[in-house]
Amino acid sequence: MAEAQRERVFSLRELTRLLRLTPKRAAQLRRLGLLRVESVGYRFRELVACRVAAALLEAGASVRRVREGLAGARRLAPNAETPLAELRLLVEGQRIVVAHEQLRFDARTGQALLDFPELELERETRESLAWGRVRPLIPPRDAAEVWFERAAEWDGDPERWEAAVDAYERVLAIDPAYAAAWNNLGLLQHRMGHYELAGDCYRAALEADQACPQAAFNLGSLSEDLGDLPSAIGWYRRALEVDPGYADAHFNLAGVLGRAGRNDAAVLHWRRYLEIDLGSPWAQIARSHLEAAEAPGAAGDEPGERGGR
Repeated sequence: MAEAQRERVFSLRELTRLLRLTPKRAAQLRRLGLLRVESVGYRFRELVACRVAAALLEAGASVRRVREGLAGARRLAPNAETPLAELRLLVEGQRIVVAHEQLRFDARTGQALLDFPELELERETRESLAWGRVRPLIPPRDAAEVWFERAAEWDGDPERWEAAVDAYERVLAIDPAYAAAWNNLGLLQHRMGHYELAGDCYRAALEADQACPQAAFNLGSLSEDLGDLPSAIGWYRRALEVDPGYADAHFNLAGVLGRAGRNDAAVLHWRRYLEIDLGSPWAQIARSHLEAAEAPGAAGDEPGERGGR
């Protein structure tokens, strides 16, 4: 259990690749003290801080204002382990604003910015929101669940993939052992064609939860996309070791085995798939490939591929 809870550590090279940092941006992050020259590891919360700072710089904020904004976020949530994951920093004109839910603050002064007419909100803001007294508005674990739900809602829409990636990264800054978030983030990176990043995320999901068949399945799918059939077979078998009734893994494994010329083994998994799924369009595809694989001397056609989650 202690091994599963170990926090992922990223190298400087991995961090630079994940955030797509240009030399100029990396130099600015060093000035902010977020990147260190020496070869040391970075926790996910440090990666998130670099991502937030880079976004503010990209939006036109100066290094000085970003430094003030990061310090302000930490002061506004002194009891939060990862304030930059629970708060949102925006560039508005010449200032950086710290936002959370319906509350907004000037990052430099800590002054509440009231955009809502409700007198009760104004009264509560004046009475309770002062430097050094503001607590995180939602507990860390609940915050992770909120961000996960948002990410899962957004990741089905290609136009919101970047927002979904950001939301999953916020989840992982709060809970680095959240296997489902690692897996879903890997799927997004996979769909966007970032294969190396996708593989890193899938493996992190398995590090967090060795009994995560979806991550093993997705590593099999990624291996197929990269043309590595032996690895694909190994990962699909790993998924089935964890969940013998994982229909998609039987389907894809049968297809890979057929492509590798191992029709006898493919037949076993086509049959197992059809024991689980009898009526869907995928069952019709599986049945046609089973018939082809059982035909004397048949090499078998390449099947369709089922996606994972």
